[in-house]
Amino acid sequence: MTGIPGFRPDQLEGFRIGVTSDRRSADLIDAFERRGAQVLHAPTLRIANAQLDDPVIADTRAVIEARPDVLLATTAYGIRRWFEVADAAGLGQELVEALAATAILVRGPKARGGIRAAGLNDVGMSPEETTASLVDTVLAEYPPGLTVAVQLHGVLDPAQLERLRAAHARVLTVEPYRWRMPDDADDRVHRLIDAVCAGTVDCVTFTSAPAVHALFAAAEADGSAGALAEAMRGPVVAAAVGPVTAAPLVDAGIAPLQPERYRMGALIRLVCEHLEHHGVTRLETRHGPLGIRGSVVEVGGRRIALSPAGRSILHTLVIAGGSVVSRERLARTLPGTDDEHALEVAMSRLRAALGVPGVIATVVKRGYRVDV
Repeated sequence: MTGIPGFRPDQLEGFRIGVTSDRRSADLIDAFERRGAQVLHAPTLRIANAQLDDPVIADTRAVIEARPDVLLATTAYGIRRWFEVADAAGLGQELVEALAATAILVRGPKARGGIRAAGLNDVGMSPEETTASLVDTVLAEYPPGLTVAVQLHGVLDPAQLERLRAAHARVLTVEPYRWRMPDDADDRVHRLIDAVCAGTVDCVTFTSAPAVHALFAAAEADGSAGALAEAMRGPVVAAAVGPVTAAPLVDAGIAPLQPERYRMGALIRLVCEHLEHHGVTRLETRHGPLGIRGSVVEVGGRRIALSPAGRSILHTLVIAGGSVVSRERLARTLPGTDDEHALEVAMSRLRAALGVPGVIATVVKRGYRVDV
């Protein structure tokens, strides 16, 4: 484990990261937690297999009968589940034989792996690893009037299917799984929204565009969509696995982190590097160096966990660089209140936690400042 390049068990200590994915979320959570981060898992969408496999089996029979000229394979999970259902229904071998002469185009390397695991080969990959570019390839490289099959992936833009139907004689679809919203009793998404709006998470990761849409839909329902977007334009970093996932964030005026390679491992490395290099706020004081990394402050050679109120106060003071910050302004940064008595209590607790007398100075009748 310690042989992983750049890995340190305290690399993300103090940082809190929101994970919105359902499938493969364990990989993200484990990677961040092993590096010391606290993870808030709030799957905005859940993968739901059909209650009954009858529709998938019926679609499979139609594909076998049609022996399509072209198949668009969009996700590895969808391909695997499709063939599992077909095998369970006694149609697995017939499906493989029906697709043996089909020109199979895959959306990305994972879908390619699913096709090869089924004993088939593809003839090409979409240039941008998107469904739209996959459809572009079909329309550009294949003559009209063909039979085209499409493996759907939870949420697929109907416009892409319409483009195919406009050019080809028959378009068949098979939907091995769907996305569904979390149960009403699951409040994790709303807790994530509250944490983002309060600035008590440092980064939120996204691995699919539907997950982004679902998060903002939930925020819209409770009246906090504007605050959510504003937070992710400012102190809270949004991180997307690739440009398709990033698109709805960009549309909302948010500039997310994006790895050059659209892979989970690359996303993990990028988040770690960004938080470690850009997520730490440092200031030299008369009492030694002081640094804030998420909910932890480094002072006097120690790392001290901060309360949400203490984090808000200290971050505001450090950003001010030694200038005086008024009591009113500091009170407005407190999560859930702007009461000046609450500020006094939080300030007293913060000073006690720091254990460095004088590092936060009181300026009579004006406010507070870091003693630089």
